[in-house]
Amino acid sequence: MLMRAMALASPGSGHVESREFERPRPSGNDVLVRVLACGVCRTDLHVVDGELPHVQPPIVPGHEIVGIVEAVGPDVTEHAPGDRVGVPWLGWACGRCESCRAGRENLCPDARFTGYQIDGGYAEYTIANASFCFRVPERYDAAHAAPLFCAGLIGYRAYRMAAPQRRLGVYGFGAAAHIIAQVAVHQGVDVYAFVTPGDREAAAFARQIGAIWSGFSNEAPPEPLDSAIIFAPVGALVPEALARIVPGGTVVCAGIHMSDIPSFPYRLLWEERVVRSVANLTRRDAREFLALAADLPLRTHVREYPLERANDALSDLRGGRLSGAAVLKP
Repeated sequence: MLMRAMALASPGSGHVESREFERPRPSGNDVLVRVLACGVCRTDLHVVDGELPHVQPPIVPGHEIVGIVEAVGPDVTEHAPGDRVGVPWLGWACGRCESCRAGRENLCPDARFTGYQIDGGYAEYTIANASFCFRVPERYDAAHAAPLFCAGLIGYRAYRMAAPQRRLGVYGFGAAAHIIAQVAVHQGVDVYAFVTPGDREAAAFARQIGAIWSGFSNEAPPEPLDSAIIFAPVGALVPEALARIVPGGTVVCAGIHMSDIPSFPYRLLWEERVVRSVANLTRRDAREFLALAADLPLRTHVREYPLERANDALSDLRGGRLSGAAVLKP
């Protein structure tokens, strides 16, 4: 039986193509998922634009998947047909290496990632490892739940790394920022949003979400920040953010890809300021964040596209024409 998918046919081409594939069958600990919705993430852009290495076409992108389990492999115990599950970026880890044994499966050298090494959710069906699928909080429909599975999860991990006390700066107010800003506001943290210079619509969107201040990324906030998260893939924002945080503060780089960081004077790093990256996610991150999302009424702002318009969604994301997240629906 055939299924439709939007696949990357040529590395670095910048677009995906409609194709038909044989519908996969689950084996071992895999589940077959009928895709209800799949978020469009900036990492998908890095895959299709050739900014991540070793992409093997025809790969099907997409790692913010919400769907229904249609069939299970013989070793599956966590899920059953009819379950609604989410499938995130981390699709498999070995469980045996030093990183995995230390609870850092996000750093597993043999890890495999959905929509990168494993066919993802730009399709009617996908295969996923049952141990890396998660129940979807009931309060969200499929389209509004999809961004939780990367924008939410990576945002949450970055937020924990930033550990803001009172004032958090967020550079790049897109899908991840608009979710984690709501978590921060709920926890009593003041959010300061930094957007692309000139993008007044994004600045207004940030204030609508709950930021107490929003401005352009080359502006100074009214008060020094405890920490900052950089979601935009712009290396020049690292020294910019360092200049805005207090001594002992932290700048977290939350993307999988970033342009080169320019040189900057040591005085920006001095006084025990920290720059760190966030790599991928763990299943613990997923369980903690999804439990939080089940309790909080997070409002994910989405723009829906039919599956065949995946290139329009990618183009709108690339061009900065989205407030919130794009979501594909087969």
